[in-house]
Amino acid sequence: MINLWTFFCLVSGDVTGRWFGNLNHLPSGSSQSGIHIPLQLAGVVFLGVGLWAWSEKGVLSDLTKVTRMHGIDPVVLVLMVGVVMFTLGFAGCVGALRENICLLNFFCSAIVLIFFLELAVAVLAFLFQDWVRDRFREFFESNIRSYRDDIDLQNLIDSLQKANQCCGAYGPEDWDLNVYFNCSGASYSREKCGVPFSCCVPDPAQKVVNTQCGYDVRTQLKSKWDESIFTKGCIQALEGWLPRNIYIVAGVFIAISLLQIFGIFLARTLISDIEAVKAGHHF
Repeated sequence: MINLWTFFCLVSGDVTGRWFGNLNHLPSGSSQSGIHIPLQLAGVVFLGVGLWAWSEKGVLSDLTKVTRMHGIDPVVLVLMVGVVMFTLGFAGCVGALRENICLLNFFCSAIVLIFFLELAVAVLAFLFQDWVRDRFREFFESNIRSYRDDIDLQNLIDSLQKANQCCGAYGPEDWDLNVYFNCSGASYSREKCGVPFSCCVPDPAQKVVNTQCGYDVRTQLKSKWDESIFTKGCIQALEGWLPRNIYIVAGVFIAISLLQIFGIFLARTLISDIEAVKAGHHF
């Protein structure tokens, strides 16, 4: 859906084209649009996947389900990424094809903003590691409470715990935060004093995943927990993972930054070419 500002930009581009003639002879316009089309298509894919996931969960028929959820819905993140990618791809593609300075400036400014936000997050995360660790703990514990509320969130936590061989934020006791796994006497859940199956140490002899392997495991002595479940918290696991993969993380960050800088350079170059051609028509 095109908002009023984008509509104004498109109309101004059409009027400019009629006043100053066709500027499509500029070679950079086609190359710019060729770069933005994959970004726009990726945004459409993200939006499609997100809307499909919401339709499968019945959210599209009852949007209040999003507000009733206490944890984070991963689909919301997918949709946000899709909206941003589609908007930037649309602005860059149409701006390049129509030689529309308004859309190109919007694209360029948005990429610059995203670039500096990424840089600021990286610097702040390095300088305030304890604060980031506390916020991540609160975030993880909040989603533990909502583990059974959303299937996508449940799958996300299970994947995180299995991939990092961890359980809970700082350990299996964190699952007391969830009403189904809580050990209190008021709980009548079959999963009481247990942990999700993703916390279980895998048995190579089992061909089928045992989803009940975590039942009653926390009723045993703590000294025996590591025989059947992971006892390391996921925060410690992630803190250990980052130093081991620092070069990969840095490489990905640098690659994304270079692509953003390249996009900014192309947009500014095309804007300069358009302004030069328009200035020539005044004489």
